[in-house]
Amino acid sequence: MHKNEILKYWIESSDSDFSAMEHLFEKEDYAWALFVGHLVIEKLLKALYVKYVDITPPFIHDLVRLAEKAGISLTEDRKDSLDTISAFNLSTRYDDYRREFYKKCTKSFTDMWIKNIKELRTWLKDSLLTQS
Repeated sequence: MHKNEILKYWIESSDSDFSAMEHLFEKEDYAWALFVGHLVIEKLLKALYVKYVDITPPFIHDLVRLAEKAGISLTEDRKDSLDTISAFNLSTRYDDYRREFYKKCTKSFTDMWIKNIKELRTWLKDSLLTQS
C-alpha cells in the first residue's frame, strides 16, 4: 500500500470507530464506548505518524508516547487527557481493572470524556488537514 492509502485507512477506521463509540454511548454501554473512544484517538495519532514519520506506526497504545513519536507538540492539558484516555484501553481489557472501571463509568463521567474525545478528534483531524 502507498502512503496515502495507509493514511486513508487510519482515518476511515477512526471515523468508523467514532460512530461505534456514539452508538455504544446511546445504548448505555459506557465502558466500551470509552474503550472505542481510545481507538478513535489512537488511529488518528497513527495517521499523523504515517503522514509525518513513517508508513508503519509503532505497535503501542499509549497515546502520549504515540503523539510524541509522531512529533506532535502537546500542552499539559492534552497530555493529561491522553493519559486518562489511554487508561480506558487497559481498564476494559484486563479483569483486575475492569470491575472498578465499570463502576466509574457513569453516564456523566462517560459523557464528559466523550466530549473530550470529540475535541481531541477535531484537533487531530484539523492537524491532518492543515499541516504540511
